[in-house]
Amino acid sequence: MNNLDNLLQRNKEFAAQQSAAGTLMPSFPRAMTNVKAIIISCADMRADPAHVLGIKPGEAAVLRNIGGRFTPGALEELALLGRIGAVAGAAPGGGGEFHLIVMQHTDCGMARLAGDSALLAHYFQIPEGELKAKTVTDPRAAVAGDVAALRAIPVLPGAWLISGLVYDVATGLVEVVVPPAPIRTA
Repeated sequence: MNNLDNLLQRNKEFAAQQSAAGTLMPSFPRAMTNVKAIIISCADMRADPAHVLGIKPGEAAVLRNIGGRFTPGALEELALLGRIGAVAGAAPGGGGEFHLIVMQHTDCGMARLAGDSALLAHYFQIPEGELKAKTVTDPRAAVAGDVAALRAIPVLPGAWLISGLVYDVATGLVEVVVPPAPIRTA
């Protein structure tokens, strides 16, 4: 059995545990009202938010990229999610509490690229001289910086909660680096 065969077998087991057809993903507008969070997280296989945080289908939209960073690409994805919800006539959270979470982790491969400033500057779409502010070797500082950058985006709803987490790959525990608070205060 190859890797794909193993994954397909696990999918059959997953599908067999569902109680009825259609329970995995309700119609889109309803699905958007059930989503209570958007999580920006790293693509590292050890740091999958679904497993680390016990997320069930429909509870969160997870955007994963290298480093779990807030990048221009992540901003585009947030905008597209918002537009999809608007076209479908639904808003994330259905008017209830909604949470934007930045989750990075220890021992991130991005830290190994710290010496390649041209590559990282291109990834973040910033001049090389501004790269130090991205603190790629310190996940706690990086989370705090990314949360601050998200707070500065005026189109994000001020009432949404935002927080920053760091997952420790050695212990399996998540540390709250930036406690949940509204994106903007009134």
